[in-house]
Amino acid sequence: MLTARLTFILRRILQAIPILLAIMIINFLLLKLAPGDAADVLAGEAGSATPEYMAELRERFGLDQPVAVQLVKYLGRVAVLDFGFSFRHEMPVTELVLDRLGPTLILMVTTITIAVGVGSLLGVLAAVGLNTWRDSFISVLALVSYATPLFWVGLMLILLFSVRLGWFPTSGMETISAFHTGWDRVWDIAHHLVLPALTLSLFYLALYTRLMRASMLEQQGMDYVTTARAKGLTDRWITFRHVLRNALLPVVTMAGVQVSSLIGGSVIVETVFGWPGLGQLAFESLFARDLNLLMGIFFLSAVLVLVVNLVVDILYTMLDPRIELS
Repeated sequence: MLTARLTFILRRILQAIPILLAIMIINFLLLKLAPGDAADVLAGEAGSATPEYMAELRERFGLDQPVAVQLVKYLGRVAVLDFGFSFRHEMPVTELVLDRLGPTLILMVTTITIAVGVGSLLGVLAAVGLNTWRDSFISVLALVSYATPLFWVGLMLILLFSVRLGWFPTSGMETISAFHTGWDRVWDIAHHLVLPALTLSLFYLALYTRLMRASMLEQQGMDYVTTARAKGLTDRWITFRHVLRNALLPVVTMAGVQVSSLIGGSVIVETVFGWPGLGQLAFESLFARDLNLLMGIFFLSAVLVLVVNLVVDILYTMLDPRIELS
Protein backbone atom coordinates (compact mmCIF):
# COMPACT_ATOMS: atom_id res chain seq x y z
CA MET A 1 0.00 0.00 0.00
CA LEU A 2 2.86 2.38 0.87
CA THR A 3 4.60 1.66 -2.44
CA ALA A 4 1.35 2.28 -4.35
CA ARG A 5 0.85 5.60 -2.56
CA LEU A 6 4.42 6.74 -3.29
CA THR A 7 3.98 5.77 -6.95
CA PHE A 8 0.72 7.70 -7.03
CA ILE A 9 2.37 10.81 -5.55
CA LEU A 10 5.30 10.61 -7.98
CA ARG A 11 2.94 10.24 -10.95
CA ARG A 12 0.89 13.24 -9.84
CA ILE A 13 4.04 15.34 -9.46
CA LEU A 14 5.12 14.44 -13.00
CA GLN A 15 1.64 15.30 -14.28
CA ALA A 16 1.80 18.67 -12.50
CA ILE A 17 4.94 19.79 -14.37
CA PRO A 18 3.28 20.46 -17.78
CA ILE A 19 0.29 22.03 -15.98
CA LEU A 20 2.61 24.40 -14.11
CA LEU A 21 4.45 25.21 -17.34
CA ALA A 22 1.20 26.04 -19.11
CA ILE A 23 0.10 28.27 -16.21
CA MET A 24 3.40 30.17 -16.31
CA ILE A 25 3.18 30.75 -20.08
CA ILE A 26 -0.46 31.88 -19.95
CA ASN A 27 0.18 34.24 -17.01
CA PHE A 28 3.22 35.73 -18.77
CA LEU A 29 1.34 36.34 -22.03
CA LEU A 30 -1.74 37.78 -20.31
CA LEU A 31 0.37 40.24 -18.33
CA LYS A 32 2.21 41.25 -21.49
CA LEU A 33 -1.10 41.93 -23.23
CA ALA A 34 -2.06 44.45 -20.53
CA PRO A 35 -1.17 48.07 -21.38
CA GLY A 36 1.82 49.72 -19.73
CA ASP A 37 4.99 48.40 -18.16
CA ALA A 38 7.46 49.24 -15.38
CA ALA A 39 9.05 52.00 -17.47
CA ASP A 40 5.67 53.73 -17.91
CA VAL A 41 5.02 53.59 -14.15
CA LEU A 42 8.43 55.06 -13.28
CA ALA A 43 8.06 57.75 -15.91
CA GLY A 44 4.59 58.61 -14.60
CA GLU A 45 5.90 58.93 -11.04
CA ALA A 46 8.70 61.19 -12.25
CA GLY A 47 6.16 63.46 -13.95
CA SER A 48 7.82 63.29 -17.35
CA ALA A 49 10.54 61.40 -19.19
CA THR A 50 12.44 61.79 -22.43
CA PRO A 51 12.27 59.06 -25.08
CA GLU A 52 15.94 58.32 -24.40
CA TYR A 53 15.26 57.78 -20.69
CA MET A 54 12.27 55.52 -21.47
CA ALA A 55 14.44 53.47 -23.84
CA GLU A 56 17.12 53.18 -21.15
CA LEU A 57 14.56 51.97 -18.60
CA ARG A 58 13.15 49.35 -20.96
CA GLU A 59 16.67 48.13 -21.76
CA ARG A 60 17.48 47.90 -18.06
CA PHE A 61 14.40 45.76 -17.35
CA GLY A 62 14.75 43.73 -20.56
CA LEU A 63 11.49 45.11 -21.94
CA ASP A 64 13.03 46.14 -25.27
CA GLN A 65 13.37 42.51 -26.40
CA PRO A 66 10.67 40.55 -28.30
CA VAL A 67 8.02 38.88 -26.15
CA ALA A 68 9.16 35.40 -27.24
CA VAL A 69 12.72 36.13 -26.08
CA GLN A 70 11.47 37.51 -22.76
CA LEU A 71 9.34 34.38 -22.26
CA VAL A 72 12.22 31.99 -22.94
CA LYS A 73 14.50 33.91 -20.57
CA TYR A 74 11.78 33.96 -17.91
CA LEU A 75 11.23 30.20 -18.13
CA GLY A 76 14.98 29.64 -17.96
CA ARG A 77 15.26 31.73 -14.79
CA VAL A 78 12.30 29.99 -13.16
CA ALA A 79 13.91 26.60 -13.92
CA VAL A 80 16.71 27.56 -11.50
CA LEU A 81 14.25 29.25 -9.09
CA ASP A 82 15.36 32.76 -10.05
CA PHE A 83 12.27 34.99 -10.25
CA GLY A 84 14.13 38.19 -10.99
CA PHE A 85 14.23 41.53 -9.19
CA SER A 86 11.37 43.72 -7.98
CA PHE A 87 11.99 47.28 -9.13
CA ARG A 88 9.28 48.58 -6.78
CA HIS A 89 10.66 47.05 -3.59
CA GLU A 90 14.30 46.98 -4.79
CA MET A 91 14.90 43.42 -3.62
CA PRO A 92 14.85 39.89 -5.14
CA VAL A 93 11.37 38.53 -5.85
CA THR A 94 12.14 35.20 -4.16
CA GLU A 95 13.07 36.89 -0.89
CA LEU A 96 10.02 39.16 -1.00
CA VAL A 97 7.54 36.39 -1.81
CA LEU A 98 8.89 33.99 0.80
CA ASP A 99 8.69 36.77 3.39
CA ARG A 100 4.95 37.15 2.67
CA LEU A 101 4.26 33.42 2.30
CA GLY A 102 4.17 32.78 6.06
CA PRO A 103 1.33 35.24 6.83
CA THR A 104 -0.66 33.97 3.84
CA LEU A 105 -0.34 30.33 4.93
CA ILE A 106 -1.35 31.23 8.49
CA LEU A 107 -4.48 33.00 7.24
CA MET A 108 -5.34 30.29 4.67
CA VAL A 109 -4.88 27.31 6.99
CA THR A 110 -6.87 28.98 9.78
CA THR A 111 -9.65 29.97 7.38
CA ILE A 112 -9.99 26.57 5.72
CA THR A 113 -9.88 24.81 9.10
CA ILE A 114 -12.67 26.97 10.52
CA ALA A 115 -14.73 26.88 7.34
CA VAL A 116 -14.52 23.12 6.75
CA GLY A 117 -14.73 22.15 10.43
CA VAL A 118 -17.56 24.41 11.54
CA GLY A 119 -19.33 24.25 8.17
CA SER A 120 -19.34 20.43 8.16
CA LEU A 121 -20.61 20.36 11.74
CA LEU A 122 -23.46 22.77 10.96
CA GLY A 123 -24.29 20.78 7.83
CA VAL A 124 -24.54 17.57 9.85
CA LEU A 125 -26.73 19.22 12.48
CA ALA A 126 -29.01 20.63 9.78
CA ALA A 127 -29.32 17.27 8.00
CA VAL A 128 -29.96 15.32 11.21
CA GLY A 129 -32.66 17.79 12.22
CA LEU A 130 -34.23 18.02 8.77
CA ASN A 131 -37.28 20.35 8.55
CA THR A 132 -36.93 21.44 12.17
CA TRP A 133 -36.19 24.90 13.58
CA ARG A 134 -32.51 23.96 13.76
CA ASP A 135 -32.39 23.14 10.04
CA SER A 136 -34.17 26.38 9.16
CA PHE A 137 -31.93 28.49 11.42
CA ILE A 138 -28.70 27.02 10.04
CA SER A 139 -29.91 27.34 6.43
CA VAL A 140 -30.85 31.01 6.89
CA LEU A 141 -27.56 31.72 8.69
CA ALA A 142 -25.61 30.11 5.83
CA LEU A 143 -27.55 32.08 3.22
CA VAL A 144 -26.97 35.41 4.99
CA SER A 145 -23.24 34.83 5.50
CA TYR A 146 -22.87 33.74 1.86
CA ALA A 147 -24.66 36.85 0.52
CA THR A 148 -22.84 39.39 2.71
CA PRO A 149 -19.81 41.10 1.07
CA LEU A 150 -16.47 40.29 2.72
CA PHE A 151 -15.30 43.91 2.95
CA TRP A 152 -18.54 44.94 4.73
CA VAL A 153 -18.22 42.09 7.23
CA GLY A 154 -14.59 43.06 7.90
CA LEU A 155 -15.43 46.71 8.45
CA MET A 156 -18.34 45.87 10.77
CA LEU A 157 -16.18 43.51 12.82
CA ILE A 158 -13.51 46.22 13.15
CA LEU A 159 -16.14 48.75 14.17
CA LEU A 160 -17.66 46.45 16.80
CA PHE A 161 -14.77 44.44 18.25
CA SER A 162 -11.89 46.87 17.70
CA VAL A 163 -13.25 50.41 17.84
CA ARG A 164 -16.20 49.99 20.20
CA LEU A 165 -15.19 47.07 22.44
CA GLY A 166 -11.41 47.25 22.01
CA TRP A 167 -11.02 43.47 22.12
CA PHE A 168 -8.90 43.05 18.98
CA PRO A 169 -6.43 45.22 17.02
CA THR A 170 -7.67 46.95 13.89
CA SER A 171 -4.88 45.93 11.53
CA GLY A 172 -1.51 44.28 11.11
CA MET A 173 -0.19 40.83 11.91
CA GLU A 174 1.54 41.59 15.20
CA THR A 175 2.49 44.43 17.50
CA ILE A 176 5.90 45.37 16.07
CA SER A 177 6.81 47.82 18.84
CA ALA A 178 6.30 45.17 21.55
CA PHE A 179 9.18 42.97 20.30
CA HIS A 180 7.46 39.79 21.45
CA THR A 181 9.32 36.50 21.29
CA GLY A 182 8.40 32.85 21.86
CA TRP A 183 4.88 32.09 22.98
CA ASP A 184 4.15 35.77 23.60
CA ARG A 185 4.63 36.40 19.88
CA VAL A 186 2.46 33.40 18.98
CA TRP A 187 -0.33 34.74 21.16
CA ASP A 188 0.06 38.24 19.69
CA ILE A 189 -0.20 36.90 16.12
CA ALA A 190 -3.22 34.77 17.08
CA HIS A 191 -4.83 37.85 18.62
CA HIS A 192 -4.38 39.78 15.36
CA LEU A 193 -5.55 36.78 13.32
CA VAL A 194 -9.02 36.44 14.86
CA LEU A 195 -10.88 39.12 12.87
CA PRO A 196 -9.28 38.48 9.44
CA ALA A 197 -9.77 34.71 9.73
CA LEU A 198 -13.35 35.11 10.96
CA THR A 199 -14.19 37.49 8.10
CA LEU A 200 -12.75 35.24 5.41
CA SER A 201 -14.21 32.08 6.99
CA LEU A 202 -17.84 33.25 7.02
CA PHE A 203 -18.24 33.13 3.24
CA TYR A 204 -16.68 29.67 2.84
CA LEU A 205 -18.36 28.36 5.98
CA ALA A 206 -21.73 28.94 4.30
CA LEU A 207 -20.66 26.95 1.25
CA TYR A 208 -19.49 23.95 3.27
CA THR A 209 -22.60 24.05 5.46
CA ARG A 210 -24.92 23.81 2.48
CA LEU A 211 -22.73 21.27 0.70
CA MET A 212 -22.45 19.03 3.77
CA ARG A 213 -26.19 19.20 4.40
CA ALA A 214 -26.98 18.21 0.80
CA SER A 215 -24.37 15.44 0.85
CA MET A 216 -25.69 14.03 4.13
CA LEU A 217 -29.27 13.97 2.82
CA GLU A 218 -28.12 12.26 -0.37
CA GLN A 219 -26.21 9.57 1.53
CA GLN A 220 -29.12 8.94 3.90
CA GLY A 221 -31.19 7.85 0.93
CA MET A 222 -28.67 5.24 -0.23
CA ASP A 223 -29.33 1.50 -0.14
CA TYR A 224 -26.55 0.79 2.37
CA VAL A 225 -28.34 3.00 4.93
CA THR A 226 -31.55 1.03 4.45
CA THR A 227 -29.60 -2.21 4.87
CA ALA A 228 -27.93 -0.92 8.04
CA ARG A 229 -31.32 0.03 9.53
CA ALA A 230 -32.66 -3.43 8.63
CA LYS A 231 -29.78 -4.95 10.61
CA GLY A 232 -30.96 -3.04 13.69
CA LEU A 233 -28.23 -0.38 13.83
CA THR A 234 -29.18 2.89 15.51
CA ASP A 235 -29.53 6.12 13.50
CA ARG A 236 -26.68 7.71 15.47
CA TRP A 237 -24.32 4.82 14.63
CA ILE A 238 -25.33 4.86 10.96
CA THR A 239 -24.90 8.64 10.72
CA PHE A 240 -21.49 8.95 12.31
CA ARG A 241 -20.01 5.59 11.31
CA HIS A 242 -21.14 5.33 7.68
CA VAL A 243 -23.01 8.35 6.31
CA LEU A 244 -20.63 11.03 7.61
CA ARG A 245 -17.54 9.42 6.09
CA ASN A 246 -19.09 9.23 2.62
CA ALA A 247 -20.65 12.68 2.90
CA LEU A 248 -17.22 14.22 3.54
CA LEU A 249 -15.94 13.27 0.09
CA PRO A 250 -17.47 16.20 -1.85
CA VAL A 251 -16.53 18.56 0.99
CA VAL A 252 -12.87 17.51 0.78
CA THR A 253 -12.98 17.90 -3.01
CA MET A 254 -14.45 21.40 -2.73
CA ALA A 255 -11.80 22.39 -0.17
CA GLY A 256 -9.06 21.53 -2.65
CA VAL A 257 -10.73 23.34 -5.54
CA GLN A 258 -11.32 26.51 -3.52
CA VAL A 259 -7.72 27.10 -2.48
CA SER A 260 -7.19 29.31 -5.53
CA SER A 261 -10.34 31.35 -4.81
CA LEU A 262 -9.25 31.57 -1.17
CA ILE A 263 -6.05 33.29 -2.26
CA GLY A 264 -8.09 35.70 -4.40
CA GLY A 265 -10.57 36.39 -1.61
CA SER A 266 -7.76 37.10 0.81
CA VAL A 267 -6.85 40.21 -1.22
CA ILE A 268 -9.93 42.00 0.15
CA VAL A 269 -9.42 40.80 3.71
CA GLU A 270 -5.70 41.54 3.71
CA THR A 271 -6.40 45.05 2.42
CA VAL A 272 -9.10 45.75 5.01
CA PHE A 273 -7.06 44.43 7.93
CA GLY A 274 -3.58 45.37 6.68
CA TRP A 275 -2.53 41.71 6.81
CA PRO A 276 0.94 41.42 5.17
CA GLY A 277 0.20 38.47 2.88
CA LEU A 278 0.60 37.58 -0.79
CA GLY A 279 -2.87 38.88 -1.69
CA GLN A 280 -2.10 42.44 -0.69
CA LEU A 281 1.35 42.19 -2.29
CA ALA A 282 -0.18 41.01 -5.59
CA PHE A 283 -2.69 43.88 -5.48
CA GLU A 284 0.10 46.42 -5.04
CA SER A 285 2.37 44.89 -7.67
CA LEU A 286 -0.45 44.84 -10.24
CA PHE A 287 -0.92 48.61 -10.10
CA ALA A 288 2.84 49.16 -10.03
CA ARG A 289 3.24 46.93 -13.12
CA ASP A 290 5.92 45.02 -11.22
CA LEU A 291 5.61 42.00 -13.51
CA ASN A 292 8.49 40.01 -12.04
CA LEU A 293 6.92 40.14 -8.60
CA LEU A 294 3.43 39.45 -9.93
CA MET A 295 4.58 36.39 -11.90
CA GLY A 296 6.48 35.13 -8.86
CA ILE A 297 3.30 35.35 -6.78
CA PHE A 298 1.28 33.60 -9.51
CA PHE A 299 3.86 30.82 -9.71
CA LEU A 300 3.83 30.24 -5.97
CA SER A 301 0.02 30.33 -5.89
CA ALA A 302 -0.13 27.72 -8.67
CA VAL A 303 2.29 25.48 -6.76
CA LEU A 304 0.18 25.82 -3.60
CA VAL A 305 -2.99 24.85 -5.49
CA LEU A 306 -1.32 21.81 -7.08
CA VAL A 307 0.11 20.65 -3.72
CA VAL A 308 -3.24 21.05 -1.95
CA ASN A 309 -5.03 19.12 -4.69
CA LEU A 310 -2.49 16.31 -4.34
CA VAL A 311 -3.15 16.21 -0.58
CA VAL A 312 -6.90 16.16 -1.28
CA ASP A 313 -6.50 13.19 -3.64
CA ILE A 314 -4.59 11.30 -0.96
CA LEU A 315 -7.24 12.12 1.65
CA TYR A 316 -9.85 10.90 -0.79
CA THR A 317 -8.25 7.46 -0.93
CA MET A 318 -8.07 7.36 2.88
CA LEU A 319 -11.74 8.32 3.31
CA ASP A 320 -12.97 5.93 0.62
CA PRO A 321 -10.94 2.67 0.42
CA ARG A 322 -12.89 1.74 -2.73
CA ILE A 323 -10.77 4.26 -4.69
CA GLU A 324 -7.72 2.51 -6.11
CA LEU A 325 -4.42 4.40 -6.11
CA SER A 326 -3.39 2.61 -9.26
